[in-house]
Amino acid sequence: MDIWSAAVMLFLIMDPLGNLPIFMSILKSIEPKRRRKVLARELVLSLLIMFVFLFSGQAVLDFLNVKQQAVSIAGGIILFLIAIRMIFPNKGKHDDDVSEQEPFIVPLAIPMIAGPSLLAALILLANQDPLRMLDWSLALFSAWAISASILMFSGVFFKVLGERGLIAIERLMGMILIMLAIQMFLDGVGNYFSLGVTN
Repeated sequence: MDIWSAAVMLFLIMDPLGNLPIFMSILKSIEPKRRRKVLARELVLSLLIMFVFLFSGQAVLDFLNVKQQAVSIAGGIILFLIAIRMIFPNKGKHDDDVSEQEPFIVPLAIPMIAGPSLLAALILLANQDPLRMLDWSLALFSAWAISASILMFSGVFFKVLGERGLIAIERLMGMILIMLAIQMFLDGVGNYFSLGVTN
């Protein structure tokens, strides 16, 4: 997987367009002047958390003695399930009760941006090729920067695309993510059987 494929995959998992209504509802009780500061703070915190998982995930897998093929197969399954939820979302996805308090780390930084699925994908990338951590770091930062830009200008995107437009784009991104998930799963299975044959 090259840098841009990894960046696209991470961006699709972050799903900033699909999360726009949730972000807007969580931040609506905060003063408009402070809203951008809060969002910027949460975005930076999420980036720090993601980098921690990117660079420490390999050590965790080594400790658990989990092989790369298992991570690739599991990652493909996880991404497939994420994509299915993007294409067929729960009806109550955006109807959760919103706290009146100012958010801090939860729920914006975690799990809305740096969710469990994204953190698992970062561990997968680090495990695939530990010698390419600079590439994975660039991919992560690129995906985060695009997502952050969309979320910082959430009002503009919501006005231009509307709710139906956001749903359509989220489902399209889900279709792309399904293709990436299947490819990742097939790569893991192929590597497993090729190693089995050689051994």
